[in-house]
Amino acid sequence: METNPTPHLDASLQKDIKRIRRKVRQMAQQVKQALVDSRTALMEQNGTLAYSIILRDQRIDDLEQEVDRLCLEFLLRQQPVAGSLRFVYATIKINQELERIGDYAESIAREVLILNSLEIDFDSQKLQGLSDVAAQMLEQAAQAFLEEDAELAWATIKEDENAQQMRDEINEDLLLQREHNKLPMEAMTSLMTVVRRYERAANQSANICEEALYMCTGKYMKHLGTEVFRVIFVDKTNSCTTQIAEAVGNSLEYQNFIFSSAGVEPQKVDERTARFLLDKDINISNKITKSIDHIPNLEHYHIVIALRKAARRAFPAPPTRTIGVEWKVKDPSEFEGSEEEIQEAYENTFNYLKKQIQDLAEAFLGEQNNKENNKE
Repeated sequence: METNPTPHLDASLQKDIKRIRRKVRQMAQQVKQALVDSRTALMEQNGTLAYSIILRDQRIDDLEQEVDRLCLEFLLRQQPVAGSLRFVYATIKINQELERIGDYAESIAREVLILNSLEIDFDSQKLQGLSDVAAQMLEQAAQAFLEEDAELAWATIKEDENAQQMRDEINEDLLLQREHNKLPMEAMTSLMTVVRRYERAANQSANICEEALYMCTGKYMKHLGTEVFRVIFVDKTNSCTTQIAEAVGNSLEYQNFIFSSAGVEPQKVDERTARFLLDKDINISNKITKSIDHIPNLEHYHIVIALRKAARRAFPAPPTRTIGVEWKVKDPSEFEGSEEEIQEAYENTFNYLKKQIQDLAEAFLGEQNNKENNKE
């Protein structure tokens, strides 16, 4: 009498999956500890802890190799399909992301050793906030993957915009201190490297969440899946019209839409623009303008909208799935006239941008509904 091999196969498969999960959990804990310790070493000027992080990086590298070996053995032994195949594929990708974050922690530790040799007076409150965001995103990303929590993964991805905003604010502070000769060039360079590493750690954590979503849903966001629609507005200075456009887009609270903005030659946010939006209960007083050259993964945006001809340079070169669109809109901060006429110019720009964004969102949502209906 033949016996059914399926129960044994299922038990063997589940045992292998649990073993891989344990190793990923162990690696995530090691990486998070390195990231947290790097912050402590930086804030407390603790050279001993910095050296410890550097020495411990080998453990993370060893774990990466072990997880990779377990995944390859799993593929050969189990020949997984469907959900199990997505699990092992996502694990291989996440394993690489975790190892990179470990490298960032080690890099920060090396910069700490440089900074400890310099006498600097720097307000580290914002930098500590960025490091906290990076560590929290990493913890949430690992939890989302290990617990197959798609909602947590999606919520964590949205926090990546906050990390980028904090990076820009800190860099602006560093540049101002350097301009006023309050910070040596070597110190500014090291601190900017630290800032970049923490922001990249947050970005890698968002990547982990994208892999977790793929594992849970089978939809791959890196290939511009339908879970999120990314729009970026670009003009010359990122001080007025693009700020209004981003603010309007976010105020409309469309689910699964992310609106951003940047400039070719960014300047400070126009004060009149900030006051105008505040009258509409939209506060952009803490916004930092961004350069289009500093926007990571621009090719992952669905649409780049140029509000000036010069902004067309932001359109990704083909082949690309990113759509480039130009909107003809006047910059109200450049308008000359009476107070009433200037206010009217702002209102016209605001209403024009709001109508365009609503039309764009409705078109996208309509296309999504058509796709879903066609599947049925």
